[in-house]
Amino acid sequence: MLLFFYSSTLLAQINPNDITIVRDGYGVPHIYAATDVEVAYGLAWAHAEDDFNTIQLAYLAGNALLSSYNGKAGAPADFVSQFIQSKELIEANYSSTISAPFKKVLEGYAAGLNAYAKAYPEEVLEETLFPVNPKKMLRYAQLQLFISSNGDRWINAILGNRVRLELDPRTPTKGSNTFAFNSKRTTDGATYLAINTHQPLNGPVSWYEVHLHSEEGTNILGALFPGSPVVFIGANENLAWSHTVNNPDKTDVFALEMHPKNKLQYRVDSTYYTLEKHKAKMRIKLLGIPIGISKTFYKSIYGPALKNKHGYYAIRTPILNEIGALEQWWHMNKANNFSAFYKALKRKSLPGYNIGYADKNDTIFYISNGLIPKRAYGYKWEDVVPGNTSKTLWKNTYPIEELPQVIQPKSGFVYNANHAPFFSSAATDNPQQDDFNPNMGFETFHNNRSTRLKNLIDQYPKLDFEDFKTIKYDKQYPQPFQFNFMNINGLYRIDAARYPDIQHLIERLQNWDKKATANSLGAATFALFYAKLGKYFPQLPPPKIFPNHLLVQAIRDVKDHMFKHFKTTELQLGEVQKLVRGGKEYPIFGLPDVITAMHAVPYKDGKREVVSGESYISLVRFTADGPEIESVMAYGNSDKPNSSHFDDQIALYQQGKTKKMSLDKAAVMATAKKVYHPK
Repeated sequence: MLLFFYSSTLLAQINPNDITIVRDGYGVPHIYAATDVEVAYGLAWAHAEDDFNTIQLAYLAGNALLSSYNGKAGAPADFVSQFIQSKELIEANYSSTISAPFKKVLEGYAAGLNAYAKAYPEEVLEETLFPVNPKKMLRYAQLQLFISSNGDRWINAILGNRVRLELDPRTPTKGSNTFAFNSKRTTDGATYLAINTHQPLNGPVSWYEVHLHSEEGTNILGALFPGSPVVFIGANENLAWSHTVNNPDKTDVFALEMHPKNKLQYRVDSTYYTLEKHKAKMRIKLLGIPIGISKTFYKSIYGPALKNKHGYYAIRTPILNEIGALEQWWHMNKANNFSAFYKALKRKSLPGYNIGYADKNDTIFYISNGLIPKRAYGYKWEDVVPGNTSKTLWKNTYPIEELPQVIQPKSGFVYNANHAPFFSSAATDNPQQDDFNPNMGFETFHNNRSTRLKNLIDQYPKLDFEDFKTIKYDKQYPQPFQFNFMNINGLYRIDAARYPDIQHLIERLQNWDKKATANSLGAATFALFYAKLGKYFPQLPPPKIFPNHLLVQAIRDVKDHMFKHFKTTELQLGEVQKLVRGGKEYPIFGLPDVITAMHAVPYKDGKREVVSGESYISLVRFTADGPEIESVMAYGNSDKPNSSHFDDQIALYQQGKTKKMSLDKAAVMATAKKVYHPK
């Protein structure tokens, strides 16, 4: 039985009967209340109704409690949470950094979540998590933002005795698209924005759709991650924005010069400092018995540090000293024009993410946002740098105004697909790479999606909303392939007749129209071919140009796979690649790095299951009568198998269709399926 009390004056002031949750035909919660605090309470309750399990798992990870719940599997997250010392950081800065109004929002969300836990104790995973409070919420945000800064990958590299990070195509890649057009390019004079994220379809960074409406200026429809009290991407009555993952150099690793005799002392300039020794505590289960384990880490003036067989290494990234990201998103939620939105960006609390933006005033905007350190010249910052000189100990980050960005381009469009910010509009409107310090580490490449997007945009001197959707749902690779991490274009130079055993598969790939439709034979062959290439990827030195013999061997692997599992090579993509929900399988379109991107992993019987890619999609059109919004989710808005909204959007998703959404309360109420109050 769950026994806890949440002592808060605020909680006593919240009357759940003053909060209205309206469920529409697809189960999306529209939450109405007088204040933002009450809306936050309602959001916590509604999201818990749909996915209390994932919210808890997220908070358990952020508070170093995940191993207490699931043992060894949770230990890595618990270690990272303690390694970044989020508890100490938030304890020291919460009072002075988080504003009083947003503290109330956090408290309102915590109160709603605790009320749900009290009402449904049988759904609680780990009692020690409760009561949730604002500081526990911020700890989870801190963990996720550190991971988004590649901090966890550096930890793994150091513990694995490596000193470089390499992209491995066998692991899911984070990616998204966003593009916007203003009236210069639209036939109806409206302004369009595509919110097209490619996130995991399940888990702590999967999307949840919600509409939040208070009488304090909040009226936003969008998506957030489990446990978030604010919308991360979406549209309000005045503006809309989306994120895509960017990858400037946000995180550095320093090799510490240790004293030849004195243990744990390291030199910086002419001074020796002593590493602070800490122990991260986790729990695993051995024969069903919980056993406490610990792992040592250190704290240096550069940041938290680890030891491997080569020495001691410290990790430094700006998010380790910043706790205001959730509040910045809250201000973005409430912005009513571009000036207010840009002012929110100037808070400099988000560690990264490209932003694509559009508003009712016909403004479009793109920025490669992030906390980018101001580094000294003369060092290879993409590798491990010396930790024995104060010259490498950066302390400041670039202001927002000095990051690559485009506002109101003459071309009338902006776009991003996780590629270089220096190709974000027409050539005459782009930020110039030479204007930015190379130590900022911005991307310099195109990829398949960015190449295809630009080609499609250039085909439309002016476009209508149906053309806009055609671009969004395009499923074709460019010619030649433009994978930014490997080159497989030798495929088209293979003489298929030299390999009679696989000649038909080689010719199928060479003659394929490069469209990732569910009924395509070529797409099925390529899906398996792409997967088989991963086995050979580590053998190749950069720039990872695949020679013919490895391409041929991968195609032979495809043939073997097809005959072993399907007894034929005549397979369509939808027969091989599945969307899986509740044990049901659905044929699905998409491949890695097409605009409608999908990433799949081995499933069963030789099939592959899509686990990330097209996730929350929202298409926004600002007209003279206000914003028009269409959206769709991969599955549905509930993660509970007994809910009718567990899988009710799959048919729309498969067909590239959307559902109409509204910010207007009267319209929402007119079609409401359920209206109620939280407890």
